[in-house]
Amino acid sequence: MAEDKAAPVSESIMVVGGGISGLTTALEAAEVGYEVFLVEKNPYLGGRVAQLNQYFPKLCPPSCGLEINFRRIKDHPNLKVFTLGEVEKVEGMPGNYDVTLTLAPRYVNENCVACDECVGVCPVDRDNAFNFNMDKTKAIYRPFDMAFPMKYVIDAAVCKGAECAKCAAVCKYEAIDLDMAPRTISLKVGAIVWSTGWMPYDAAKIDNLGFGQFPNIVTNMMMERLAAVSGPTKGKILRPSDDKEPESVAFVQCAGSRDENHLPYCSYICCMASLKQATYIREQNPEAKVYIFYIDVRAPGQRYENFYRKIKEDPNVFLVKGKVAEVAEDPDTKNITVVAENAVTGEKIKQTVEMVVLATGMQPNTAAAKLPADLQYNSDGFVINDFAKGGMFAAGCANKPADVVSSNQNATGMALKAIHTLVRK
Repeated sequence: MAEDKAAPVSESIMVVGGGISGLTTALEAAEVGYEVFLVEKNPYLGGRVAQLNQYFPKLCPPSCGLEINFRRIKDHPNLKVFTLGEVEKVEGMPGNYDVTLTLAPRYVNENCVACDECVGVCPVDRDNAFNFNMDKTKAIYRPFDMAFPMKYVIDAAVCKGAECAKCAAVCKYEAIDLDMAPRTISLKVGAIVWSTGWMPYDAAKIDNLGFGQFPNIVTNMMMERLAAVSGPTKGKILRPSDDKEPESVAFVQCAGSRDENHLPYCSYICCMASLKQATYIREQNPEAKVYIFYIDVRAPGQRYENFYRKIKEDPNVFLVKGKVAEVAEDPDTKNITVVAENAVTGEKIKQTVEMVVLATGMQPNTAAAKLPADLQYNSDGFVINDFAKGGMFAAGCANKPADVVSSNQNATGMALKAIHTLVRK
């Protein structure tokens, strides 16, 4: 006979991570009546999806889905959001967890109306991590145009604080609080869903592909920001060395993926991401030529397969089955020569282009830092769900590489698993 589970002490659910999986999990649970705490370490919600120019299946901008979710969250009585929050400790058992959160100071309070007056007087520039350091913001900044919460935040690492205080002086809403301090709060919850997301694999670790050495070699996520209207070039795809619109671009697939020295697994999304980004280039410059160097093309499902076939029909898109071995830069033109072996013909290929995009893989954030809870991980750092034990679950890319559609489906399932924990008798 199966051992009876203790009745839950708390009927609240905590969701850690405010990307698309976390948003979906939190809203699904809240809308059936459960109290939900949504915790996000960044000063905004939206995760990686917020950084995309377009996403499948409809190739719509992130505002298309995030805006609706943000509105639902804002108006929902069952949902409490903690940004700049990190889980420090989790103790207890399914149905009865004690959680300690640390909330970093935003230095901007609820009075903020995002009027921009503070930005105009701030004397300090900082690298803009949201745009992968391709541009700058001021020390007080709004993370992106439709950020939620729609409030500014101050980067304490570069802000001069009381020594300057120009932002506080100009703010007529008294929204700047330079004395704001970190806070620690305690929560009691019955179930936890970890939607801690992913990070692009560090392309600088791939010695033979030139990232960080040659300015016109960028990553696939950098390309998303270059193509986005809210990005560093206002949506115009320009190569970094001279702001020229590239007339030829090479995509290097499996950059660090399916490689025992880097990421041994396939990241699932990279092929479709490059095919999608080929459309960005071709739409902006109908004469541009695109070369995609690949090992295998993964187009999971009929819709993706149809998209792949459509790209193959473009006479200016060339798919080359072959792994790129090395790259070289012409010091005068800053053009890049990509060297690969054609796996079909066996010939060595040298293709010179004006810009290269590395399709770097998807690495879970838990690969770099394990979560402060009793969880299991596979060898790649993804959280393994223990459904028999219950109580805590990983959703979306915390569990495995996935696209937006798969992440949303998985998040709905994990919301149900969390609810199931709370209704056990």
